[in-house]
Amino acid sequence: MQTQDQKYIRAQARLKELKKFYASLGSYILVNLFLLGVNYLTSWEHKWFIWVVFGWGLGLALHAFKVFGFFGIFGRDWEERKIKELMDKDQSDKWQ
Repeated sequence: MQTQDQKYIRAQARLKELKKFYASLGSYILVNLFLLGVNYLTSWEHKWFIWVVFGWGLGLALHAFKVFGFFGIFGRDWEERKIKELMDKDQSDKWQ
């Protein structure tokens, strides 16, 4: 059972993760719009900004999976269930 302090600390950590993700998302959008403009004004025949969009986008997608969970499979509920399962297994192994 978690105390209120533990819940508050977990909520703070979760909020910090969310803030980092949204800051990364904002940077991704702004920088890539800037690069799109630079690419358009310099040499539109060779669309090099796409490489940045895909590369950085892949990293951002991995960050999103870490923050929000992989479609709920490895989310906070999964962590709690797994911790309980491992604790139960550890408890049952002591008596064998």
